[in-house]
Order: sequence, then C-alpha cells, then structure tokens
Amino acid sequence: MIAHDPHLAVRLARDTRDLKGAQRLRYRVFVEELGGDGPLVDHDARLEIDAHDPHYDHLVLTDARRDGAGFDHVVGAYRLMTGENARQHGFYCATEYDLGVLARSGRSLLELGRSCLHPDYRGGSAMYLLWQALAGYIQQRRIEVLFGVASFHGTEPERLAAPLSLLHARHLAPPDLRVRSLVHQPMDLLPEPEIDRRAATAAIPALIKAYLRLGGFVGDGAFIDAPFNTTDVCLVLDVARMDPRSRALYGGTS
Repeated sequence: MIAHDPHLAVRLARDTRDLKGAQRLRYRVFVEELGGDGPLVDHDARLEIDAHDPHYDHLVLTDARRDGAGFDHVVGAYRLMTGENARQHGFYCATEYDLGVLARSGRSLLELGRSCLHPDYRGGSAMYLLWQALAGYIQQRRIEVLFGVASFHGTEPERLAAPLSLLHARHLAPPDLRVRSLVHQPMDLLPEPEIDRRAATAAIPALIKAYLRLGGFVGDGAFIDAPFNTTDVCLVLDVARMDPRSRALYGGTS
C-alpha cells in the first residue's frame, strides 16, 4: 500500500493561479529539464503555455507546504480533453496523429496530455494520487478510450531504434485503435530478433511503461516534435480491455 501524504491534494484547476501553477511546473519539466520550447512559452515568467490550454481541464496536484503567493504550489499536472469538448475545440493529438479510427468508433474518448511531476515528487505517492483522481474523472464521464502522446527525449530516431522497435513489435495497437502519425516516422527500425530487449526496455520512459502495464498500446509510427525536442508516440488505452487487476490498481475499483 502507498502511504498517503496529508499535505498533497488533487483537484481540477479552479482559478488562474492553479492554471499558472500547472504551466510553471510544465516549464520546469518540459523546457528546463527536457529542452523544449514553443511560440507561446513565456521564458521571463517561466510558464509553458500553448494555445490549447484555455479549452482543457487541468488536473493539478498541490502541496500545502508550498502554498505561498506564487505559482509553485502545483507539483503534478495532467491536461484533459473529452471527446465532447473536442467537437468544438479539437484534440492536441490531432496535430500529430490521424485520430480518425477513434473518432469513427463512436466511443467516449479522453485525451491525456502534459503529464508531469516535480522532480522532488517522483517515485512516491504523487503519481498514484493523480491517477486515482484521473480514474474518478473517467468514471464520472463514462470514458471508454484514453489516448495521448508520450515522449522520448531527443529527435534522432536512430538513437531510439531499439525501444521504438520493441514498442512496435510487442505493443502495436489493434486495428480498431491504431492511430497513425501524420508525418510518419516508422518505429520498426530493427527486426525483432535483433532487439536487445533488456536495453530497449530500460530506455522506455517510465510513463510509457506504466500505461503498457495497464494494457495500453502504441499507435503506428512516431512523430518528431522538433520544438519540444522530443520523439512522440501515441498511447491508446481501452478501458474495456484492461484486466480487473489493472482496473483495481488504476482506479480503486474492481
């Protein structure tokens, strides 16, 4: 059992300060840590902003010990867009992946993005608390399919040949969930027998491995996001395909 920290709380952003707290955390992780950038990034204020932010729900993890006058109270964040809201505002992922197979399914969709944790909170209860709150959001809105891009650091696919090839070989989405990158970067760069599975697995970011453990899949092809200095893969998770143990770990339900 994961010990609960009484100073930590999760909520949907309720005001501008919470939103800016999420954007401050994103700046620390995606800009300072990973070397990303973008046209709306505010380097002076240290806020990672994009044009999609006003249309999304922002799930924030806060620490009461950091609740001063600034924006540093947010230590974890997710950005969420339901399929219903996307009919008006669109999905961020649609700038990188053809989501037609999901849109045509008629199923209830949720896009997850901008997932990040402050470095001091990784490896403890913080991500578990975020995921519990996310599960409540999913259950309340009766979401059936989750998806979103997750990133490898760097934009040179040949350096990521082993982990990308392993993902393609072992975790490619079935046809009814198989989104495809718009500017297609093949992931099957190595024949499966040539993949060093141990090294490839070690090179896969923890967030991607977490979704794979829940029963997630990857779409067809990666996407090179040069401004963010990342190579992205699209993760797709069908709630109905999760086994009962995974659902219990993820959402506290059976």
